[in-house]
Amino acid sequence: MKNAPITPQSEGACLKFQVRSSDSPLIEREWTSQSERSGVFSSIAASNVEMVVTRHQGNVSLTIRGPETKATLAECPGDGEWLGIRFALGTYLPSLPPATIADRKDVTLPGISGTFHLSGSDWEFPSFENAEVFVKRLAHAGILIRDKTVDSVLDGSRREPRTRSLRSQQRHFLKATGLTRSTFRQIERARYAAVLLRMGATIADTVFEAGYFDQAHLTRSLKHLAGHTPAKIMSRDAQLSLLYNTTAPEWLYDSERDFGARNGK
Repeated sequence: MKNAPITPQSEGACLKFQVRSSDSPLIEREWTSQSERSGVFSSIAASNVEMVVTRHQGNVSLTIRGPETKATLAECPGDGEWLGIRFALGTYLPSLPPATIADRKDVTLPGISGTFHLSGSDWEFPSFENAEVFVKRLAHAGILIRDKTVDSVLDGSRREPRTRSLRSQQRHFLKATGLTRSTFRQIERARYAAVLLRMGATIADTVFEAGYFDQAHLTRSLKHLAGHTPAKIMSRDAQLSLLYNTTAPEWLYDSERDFGARNGK
């Protein structure tokens, strides 16, 4: 595991993040954050299921979040602490299919004497230090699973022989992520564009690098999925939810890029 660089935060941000990558195939990122004051921030559209432990005013709870297909405003209470485990795409709880908890239909499990109840058992709240062990235990108990078909859908089965029909793969992708592949690509393209803008890329360069047709297409996408225009994101005036630096997704420059960009996909 190693710390992962995150994009520069806005001036006077109410949330401060620490992020690290994971060696676990079930985890994309682990993160912690603290709030020094209350405020409001834009929760950017996201593709992954995640668990978040909240500590505030002596109370502890664990929230299971699904994917978000649009940006929303979220409140940040002062003096709060959070631990997040963002699962690898296609990793989810069968008892809570991603589509049922998508778009802020979160499930929050309150803490009782330092534990929470999930799938018939009591579990200790994870920490930043033991997050991988906690996730491994969930998987061993069958509470958490990963559908590897998702990888094949994303890479067009270039790395593995196709063992399922395209329609079957798409059904698996939807079940395991709560998203269609088209929606997933829109979200990840917008998140990548937001990272580029926060890191200092020009709007013109971002249009090209993220695979948009033109500036108007980029603007429409970011207003819907990130909650702000490209110029606003560049200015760092707005507090955004977690964005960590990443390379361009492998699929971004495949044969579907131009078609998808020109058709708003």
